[in-house]
Amino acid sequence: MPATPAWPPQSTPRLFVDHPLSPGPLRLDGPAAHYLVGVMRIAVGDPVKLFDDVSGEWLAVATEVGKRALTLDVTECLRPREQVPDLWLCAAPLKKGRVDWLAEKACELGIARLVPVLTRRTVVDRLNTDRLRAHMVEAAEQCGRTALPQLAEPVKLPALLRDWPAGRALFFADETGGVPAAEAMRAHAGPAAILIGPEGGFDPEEREAIRAVPGAIGIGLGPRILRADTAAAAAVSLWMAAAGDWR
Repeated sequence: MPATPAWPPQSTPRLFVDHPLSPGPLRLDGPAAHYLVGVMRIAVGDPVKLFDDVSGEWLAVATEVGKRALTLDVTECLRPREQVPDLWLCAAPLKKGRVDWLAEKACELGIARLVPVLTRRTVVDRLNTDRLRAHMVEAAEQCGRTALPQLAEPVKLPALLRDWPAGRALFFADETGGVPAAEAMRAHAGPAAILIGPEGGFDPEEREAIRAVPGAIGIGLGPRILRADTAAAAAVSLWMAAAGDWR
């Protein structure tokens, strides 16, 4: 006998909904409806996976489909909201395309919080946080996350360091040299953050101020010069492998 097809199928569209979900009817319009109806060609009876960053991931089935709106019947919770590793990525804003890529990949890699940090050599003085959040939502939809990363408002480096929470390790990418990143991260379990500077790096005074923070650890990311967005992705990957949920 042929095997029973998996339900819902792997191809089921997955969508973030910005309010708590529960069993029952749910009407969608606007961009969400356009994506499901106009892009994914949802028909009555088709399944959709929804997540709300609160209760987890839910299965829903389309019951009414119009040109600009549709109604779903939310039927069951497939899995609860995940426990995300307690890692912050504190990074200087980059030019538009690169900061969008950084936000997307940081979400896929599993960070809990993204903090844009303004330094003396930061070349971007305005940051579209709504656009960054949209990129992280799309990344979460694609990679299967049920918990969105928090997105903090941009903060100047002195303020970040002044208010640094006790007990949270601060791994900062030090272009002048530091402990090999994987080694440092294996040796310091618990809440952590990774601090990545702008393309020009931290200036000497900033570097000294960072080193003065209790729990700050300068790390090296190999023998080659990395762009800031590459350094961020590399450092987060190393932490996830050493102390996060890749173990």
